[in-house]
Amino acid sequence: MTVAGESITRSEFEYNFNKNNTDAVVDKKSVREYADLYAIYKMKVRAAMDAKMDTISSFQKEFRHYRDMQIKPLLVPEVVMEKQCQDYYASMVQALEGKDLIKPAHILILLPQNADSQEQEKKRLLVDSIYNALQNGDKFEEVALRHSDDTQTARNGGALPWIGPGNTLQEFEDVAYRLQIGEMSSPFLSTVGYHIVKMLDRKQLEPFDTLHPQIHRFMERRGVHEQLVADAIDSISRKYEGKYTTDQIFDMETERLCANNNELKYLVKEYHDGLLLYELCSTKIWEPAKVDTVGIEKYFNSNKKNYTWDTPHFDGMIYYCKNKADVKKIKKLLAKEKDDTKWIGIVRENFNKDSVMVRMDKRLFAKGSNNNADVVIFKSKDAEIQPIDGYPYVGYIGTLLKKGPNKWTTISTRVVQDYQKACEDKFVEELRQKYPININESELQKVNNH
Repeated sequence: MTVAGESITRSEFEYNFNKNNTDAVVDKKSVREYADLYAIYKMKVRAAMDAKMDTISSFQKEFRHYRDMQIKPLLVPEVVMEKQCQDYYASMVQALEGKDLIKPAHILILLPQNADSQEQEKKRLLVDSIYNALQNGDKFEEVALRHSDDTQTARNGGALPWIGPGNTLQEFEDVAYRLQIGEMSSPFLSTVGYHIVKMLDRKQLEPFDTLHPQIHRFMERRGVHEQLVADAIDSISRKYEGKYTTDQIFDMETERLCANNNELKYLVKEYHDGLLLYELCSTKIWEPAKVDTVGIEKYFNSNKKNYTWDTPHFDGMIYYCKNKADVKKIKKLLAKEKDDTKWIGIVRENFNKDSVMVRMDKRLFAKGSNNNADVVIFKSKDAEIQPIDGYPYVGYIGTLLKKGPNKWTTISTRVVQDYQKACEDKFVEELRQKYPININESELQKVNNH
């Protein structure tokens, strides 16, 4: 198709159609329907470009953020990141020194290094009593939960993560590595206190291929890839003798990478055009329409037939009082105020200033949606009052609406959305007069069929 003389290829259209019109989409479109929508989309993007919205700094910043997320991984060849992962695995193997990985659980009784002899004896007796209890059949997990001063592991029965040589205290490591699965040590002293260790499991380090996904994620979290990207940018900058900024380098690399990768090219374009579309609609349509109360009211009055309902509604407030006399007082007070958006504030100021004497529920009530509304407003005999505990007296004020709302503010969200849509439709028709659309029907027939 062409929009205002600009060509859109079949491959670009297919990319967007197949990505954004899958079976998971609620309102899936045919190729013909999608073509019409896509042409309008491109027309709006052209309007945004003509309005130079692509030069706005906030747009450029957001676009570069999304674009660079796609480009950064491609600046570092996979083989470079793979080498980092392999080197890390090699360091793990070397650190193990031929030993297993172990998964111990422990009970720790802390002993300050400056503890006097009396405190030392007290801790020694405590750990001995714990050890005796374990030998007499108490469960290690339960004893750890009750007595271990390592509160973080105590919640898990004293279990530690998998560890290897050099990952913990030397005294702890020496004892733990002598234990077989299921064995428990006698109490021993380290620089932090007394330990009792039970060996939960042992294993050899898994092969690199097995651990590769975990190592890769770990390296990403450590910022290794970000550093490699920074190094790549520095290298490119040096190549051009520092003539270009980082943003300019990303622009050049994006152009280079997209030249040989249509999917990347269309993805970057999708980010660019989608953000422009949002900027255009937000600035020219949605935000102005949302605050155009005169236009909204006029639209509502002209389209009241679209907002009728089958069951009566009540637009107002139900309130619950501690004191019976307040029911009439509130109704009399609020009847003087025509602006119902101020009602809650008035009640708070006059009745709830020092303590909560009145509870309020202000909204649009449909018949059958609220028991109390059904009883006091719609006079239903099938419902019963459900007073709020401590607030036994119920009152109400508002307007009973039998066929539909009498003002747009009653259903403001829906009316505003409809008005925005009407403004958008009008805007599109204006664009059609400015930007001609021509869809190549023969090429359209080949979509996903070539």
